[in-house]
Amino acid sequence: MTKTEGFIDKAWKIQNTIENKGKHFGKGKYGRIFKIAKKPSEEEYTKTIEISILGLLVLGLVGFGIYLLFYWIWTFY
Repeated sequence: MTKTEGFIDKAWKIQNTIENKGKHFGKGKYGRIFKIAKKPSEEEYTKTIEISILGLLVLGLVGFGIYLLFYWIWTFY
């Protein structure tokens, strides 16, 4: 057996292992979740993006406020 054949055999084994795991993926404990999951509507998607952006802005403002507080403390201390 040459090095190339060894490499090809290993590649086939890895591919078969991945394919076998993929066949049973929807039948296990996550199968029910995949069956009831649905694509979000445009309204749900937009609302999710708006809430995420609002959360990032609030988090950024809190961080900036903490930065200003520490800057003020160290400047006048």
